[in-house]
Amino acid sequence: MTTDSSRTSTTASGGISTFKGEERALRADRLGTGGLLLSVLAATAPLMVVAGVMPTTFAVMGIVGQPLLFVVLGVVLILFSVGYAEMSRHVHNAGAFYAYISRGLGGTAGAGAALVALVAYNALQVGIYGIFGFEVSGLLATYADVQIAWWIPALVAVLAVGLLGWLKIDVNARVLGVLLVIEVLLVVVFDIAAIADPGKEGLSLHAFNPDTLTGAGVGTALCFCIAAFLGFEQAPVYAEETSRPHVLVPRVMFLAVGGVAVFFALSSWALTVATGPAAIVGTSQKQSAGLLFFLTESRLGGTFTDVLHVLFVTGMFAALLSFHNVVARYAFAMGREGLLPAAFGRTSGSSGAPGTGSLLQTVVAVVVVVAFAIADDKPAGDPTAPVLQLFTWFGNIGALGVIVLMAAASLSVVVFFARRGAAGTQAWRLVTSALAGIALLVIAGYTVKDFEVLVGAGPDSSLSWVLPGIIGLAALAGVALGLVLRVRAPEKHARIGLGNEAFQLDKAASS
Repeated sequence: MTTDSSRTSTTASGGISTFKGEERALRADRLGTGGLLLSVLAATAPLMVVAGVMPTTFAVMGIVGQPLLFVVLGVVLILFSVGYAEMSRHVHNAGAFYAYISRGLGGTAGAGAALVALVAYNALQVGIYGIFGFEVSGLLATYADVQIAWWIPALVAVLAVGLLGWLKIDVNARVLGVLLVIEVLLVVVFDIAAIADPGKEGLSLHAFNPDTLTGAGVGTALCFCIAAFLGFEQAPVYAEETSRPHVLVPRVMFLAVGGVAVFFALSSWALTVATGPAAIVGTSQKQSAGLLFFLTESRLGGTFTDVLHVLFVTGMFAALLSFHNVVARYAFAMGREGLLPAAFGRTSGSSGAPGTGSLLQTVVAVVVVVAFAIADDKPAGDPTAPVLQLFTWFGNIGALGVIVLMAAASLSVVVFFARRGAAGTQAWRLVTSALAGIALLVIAGYTVKDFEVLVGAGPDSSLSWVLPGIIGLAALAGVALGLVLRVRAPEKHARIGLGNEAFQLDKAASS
């Protein structure tokens, strides 16, 4: 038995028996279909979407046909998933988006995508701490008569999520699963109650009429609504931790997209039924994020509404944990391939979790929350208060980044199979990927064009270009890193996107 330190590591029992490179592989067989599905769906935060995103879209955009938008976006994302799922059969890498883009468009483009993904998912995760802290402080003031600043519960949540991020992914999946199932059940109860006790217009299907999708607000409404789907695309991130990734990952993606589209279309329709299509915009403008609770109070009573408030908070916590796990795995994949320091490319202890990546995400969250807390000199209810800016600014930055990544991944699918000489056998998948890519580019264009509306800034505000510019800077920085590696470390550049395959080659060469 060799004792070469470059090839061995000490086990917990003190023996030297394992290949050191195994620290660079995530633990397989941790997730089945159920665990993987719950892990990705938790990021969609169904209660946060129904109570927050939907009323905002009705109120700000004035689009009654929001249920139809969810159907349209569901079709677009299913078209996207056809090629994306097929790529998952050929590439198993925790760096999903950038790994796919690397295989199709090259390592330099992959490096750019990696930085965009790291920034986007960090932004999505950290932004939720703003609304989480705001809601928890409100609940404590209402039910416990305790007044605390929003950033205190936000920082407590940062630490709790960070600790859970070090645990086995199957433990995380169980936590996410319980919270998600309860959320969904409560929303379904509301949907049934709204249908059973409709507004004065009865069970109107007007919200599904194409005529409701007219006006200047449709493009921006698409930006709001596509953010509600984010999470389904995370399934390939966990591919290395499943027993049959070529089967489970595509299955979960289609289940997630289809389920989310149907669930949100029906739930947003239930809101229009409860108020009446003619009144949904005005009622949303009056009640804002309180719309769902206003409607449940009269139909299901105060106790149900109180429980809904609490689950609103736990649902956000589930989304925080889900995005945290994704960020940690992107950091792990990037560390393993030389896009981040090597320390990020190792797993920790018996859990097999990407501990250093988890720590990185926790530190980023602490820094951002503290910065916004220091800047907070306004009442929490003020729409310009940093607590609310944290949610809107970072949430929309993250959403833009993921939309861009999906568009790039669609192009990569076409190039990948064309280069492999499979354009004929994969023709229909390439067509769906191309159509999805075009649609996603249109949505990305609307997102950038209307960014001041999305973040509540004025038309002349510098935020309209500074905030989306963060995604552009991340892409440029990543491409620059890729070019540097191509010149100075071509062996690292060649590994971008290979992930666990490169590790297996290293292991075979060293044995």
